[in-house]
Amino acid sequence: MASSGPDGLLRSPSHEEQPILERLHSSYNPLHTFDLPKGDQKQYQQQFSDIYFLRLAKLKPAVEELATEAWEDFQIGSEKVRHVDRVLDVRQGELCWVAGTHWIAAPPPREKYISSTDSARTMLEDESGRLRLIGTPLELNMLVTGCIIAVMGTENADGDFEVVDLKIPDLPRQPQRWERDEALALLADGDRKPEVKTRQEWEGGGKVAIVSGLGISGDEGDPLKLDLLMEFLLGEACGPQTQQEVAKISRLIIAGNSVSEGNLVRSDDEFVETKKASKKYGYDASAYNPLPTAHLDEFLASLLPSIPITILPGESDPANASLPQQPIHQAMFFRARNYSASSDSSSPGWLDCVTNPWEADIDGWRIMGNGGQPVDDIFKYTESKETLDVLESLLRWRCGAPTAPDTLCCYPFQEKDQFVIEECPHVFFVGNQAEFETTVIEGSAGQSVRLIAVPKFREKGEVVLLDTKTLEAKLLIFNIFNDS
Repeated sequence: MASSGPDGLLRSPSHEEQPILERLHSSYNPLHTFDLPKGDQKQYQQQFSDIYFLRLAKLKPAVEELATEAWEDFQIGSEKVRHVDRVLDVRQGELCWVAGTHWIAAPPPREKYISSTDSARTMLEDESGRLRLIGTPLELNMLVTGCIIAVMGTENADGDFEVVDLKIPDLPRQPQRWERDEALALLADGDRKPEVKTRQEWEGGGKVAIVSGLGISGDEGDPLKLDLLMEFLLGEACGPQTQQEVAKISRLIIAGNSVSEGNLVRSDDEFVETKKASKKYGYDASAYNPLPTAHLDEFLASLLPSIPITILPGESDPANASLPQQPIHQAMFFRARNYSASSDSSSPGWLDCVTNPWEADIDGWRIMGNGGQPVDDIFKYTESKETLDVLESLLRWRCGAPTAPDTLCCYPFQEKDQFVIEECPHVFFVGNQAEFETTVIEGSAGQSVRLIAVPKFREKGEVVLLDTKTLEAKLLIFNIFNDS
């Protein structure tokens, strides 16, 4: 039953003059970390192995620094540990440590790349070769293919390296709040000191709404939950007190899978059968269902006059399948694209179609997120189902998609591994998860990161609200009452 209280909808008409609410604005400064080359500059002819060497070259100094600090005076009996530069420099029976790429010999694609009965072949790889690893520390630490680690131990008579201890790169440097915004302002103003009014103006305690897994399929069951979400964000389905809170939501982030998986491309057999049954020239309406993207376009266009939207592509969205996924093309949004920025504009529009993964500065905080593919792939390497543990590991490994390209499809980078996390975010979220979870982790250098697992809206009807003043996250639940 609808509420009839002071904030409910079932109230007698009020003759009091109601204030006109304006939505709180936020400082939005996106980064373009995961943009790929355009046109002919995008090549897929190069080898994928270069990604691992680029990653190792970038992260090896960081993990070696931690290992040196931890193991410099370590010794067993009278033997002191020694650092070797390459895997092939390890000598049998000698206590030493070496850094490289952790690698698990994975079979062809399946649900799990590990087994509870068979021990996985775990290797350490660098530019010189591979070394098989064994030992308890490998079982106590969450490790997957593509992690850069340093291991200490000895090589046994079988040629296996028995690990005594291991180190990972840990959290990178975390920028101060407003650091990048003030640096850009300083560059824009030359030698003049940037004005501090930006910081004072945006620290008013706004909120960012994060949703994922809208799963719009074009069916009749779509509109009700989406309408509830839309009317709430527009302030149409709540009373004056709630409207004041809604007005503080300065941006909506859609973290992937906006359309349903049921609208993926047909299989080869289905395509052949369709071609045999219908020989038509030009556009074949039976081969494509435009309803999901049309409904998504309508949903976005209804919200955009009131609230700016950032939309990430997901596994089921109309974008490239390999990571980093590039933005959903604006041509998919006949109405909503009117709110996007022009091609020659340096500032984002109210509709900002971005990459997956993605990062930006919102109200001075560095926020990073993805649509869930890296986390889902990591679950194949571990028995754990704790999303927050995986998010923490991604940050401490300093790599947003370590299993790419081995078991996660990605672009063959040649100059730089874009998945390497060079600066620690203040907020790290992942979309399309089973349930809402959140926690805060800290680093040795004072880093503090809010981790958020965002559930699928189509299944849970849940939206995450992030407070940009305190970085606290809370959950909004949209339920449909069923008489039966």
